[in-house]
Amino acid sequence: MKKRLLPGLITLLAAQPALALDLMETYEKALSYDSGIASAMAQFQAQQATSDVSKSALLPKISAVGSASYTRFEPRNIPGGANADELTRQLFSGDSYRTYRYGVELTQPLFRAQDWFRYDASQFQTEAAQAQYNLAQQQLILDVATAYFNVLRAQDTVTTARATEAAIQRQYEQAQERFDVGLIAITEVYEARASYDDSKSQRIAAENQLNVAREQLARLTGEYAEDLENLRENFPLGRPEPMDPSAWENTALEQNWVIQSALYQLNANEANLKVAKSGHLPTLDLFASYGKSELDGAKNTQQEGTQGVIGLELNVPLYMGGGTQAGVRQQRSLVTAAQEDLNTTRRDVRVNTRSLYLTVNNNVETASALEQTIISRRSALDATRAGYDVGTRNIVEVLDAERAYYVALRDYANARYDYVINTLQLKQAAGTLSPQDLIELNNWLSANARGIEALAEEDLTLDDPTQ
Repeated sequence: MKKRLLPGLITLLAAQPALALDLMETYEKALSYDSGIASAMAQFQAQQATSDVSKSALLPKISAVGSASYTRFEPRNIPGGANADELTRQLFSGDSYRTYRYGVELTQPLFRAQDWFRYDASQFQTEAAQAQYNLAQQQLILDVATAYFNVLRAQDTVTTARATEAAIQRQYEQAQERFDVGLIAITEVYEARASYDDSKSQRIAAENQLNVAREQLARLTGEYAEDLENLRENFPLGRPEPMDPSAWENTALEQNWVIQSALYQLNANEANLKVAKSGHLPTLDLFASYGKSELDGAKNTQQEGTQGVIGLELNVPLYMGGGTQAGVRQQRSLVTAAQEDLNTTRRDVRVNTRSLYLTVNNNVETASALEQTIISRRSALDATRAGYDVGTRNIVEVLDAERAYYVALRDYANARYDYVINTLQLKQAAGTLSPQDLIELNNWLSANARGIEALAEEDLTLDDPTQ
């Protein structure tokens, strides 16, 4: 058996360069396809329009007006009654006339505290919508990266499952041959057969999980990618910078978009409380109008003229049925709820940020340990196979060593994927995650990366006595 050196870093499946899709291409497809980011943008734009609607209540309003009316007047009593003379009857008889009026009216609010505070609230709500949109952008970055590397993770699992199945099948066939010539008992054949059947079922489950992972990625991009670019062997697993969990926590408390959204929502509720309280305050408006009017009477009377009016209108609320007081109580409770939500969000972000910081460091240490484990497992497998050839080891020990070796390969690959995803999650918690992080990560991808598949195939070829 040839002696091989394990590469310094083991990557994933080797993909075809012409067909491989990289991380940035996947992200760009998701930007144009994903409905979640489109919905967040639409909600942000809707809130911007809502703010403009609130602002319009503070601006002057100009309108063209016109009216036409018909009036019929019938007196109830005529002086002199039935004995009145003809002249009196004509003077006090009924009359009808038409009135036409048209012109321009202007209204300018001078003091409306409710509208001012309502506009402030809409401004804070717009800021909250902006924070939610920024959060949605970060979430899309994280979702794309997670789905992308989950496909690679599933591909590695399939690769190790197939390699395990092939290796155990080879051991089963060798056990059958040894039994046929009387070198081992039938129980060892049964053990090998049971292990082979188990590895086959695990391979089927892994292939199904790969299909599911591809479906999850296609949900974001609208396309099914057969081949994805892989992490290169020399991809560095560096510790978070700065190396201080408190620094990450402080950054998160200042920049995390969930906290920012909750803070703006609190400010909006406080402004709405002022809106409710201002229901007790008077309002003052300036109004002006200019127009023409015509009077067309039935007794051959006709008048025409212009009219200009300017003035102030003061409205002092005295009693509103208790609605103002109830509104104040309602908004005060909403302010309290928003404050508690903000406190909860800050606590969650603080714990999540520190936990992710610790997790990323653990991923670095785990990957380093698993890299050494692969070398140890390979040496143990070679020694167990040699012992089996001379009769000092049994088939069960060989099968266990086979599984342990491929599990170490899979676990090491998973540790690297966990490091990538947890690092992105840490940056999202700190509020610093951006497309630049994907660009930097994408630079460590390659369509020609040497992966587990190549290593597994080499292992099977070197151990095959027919080669």
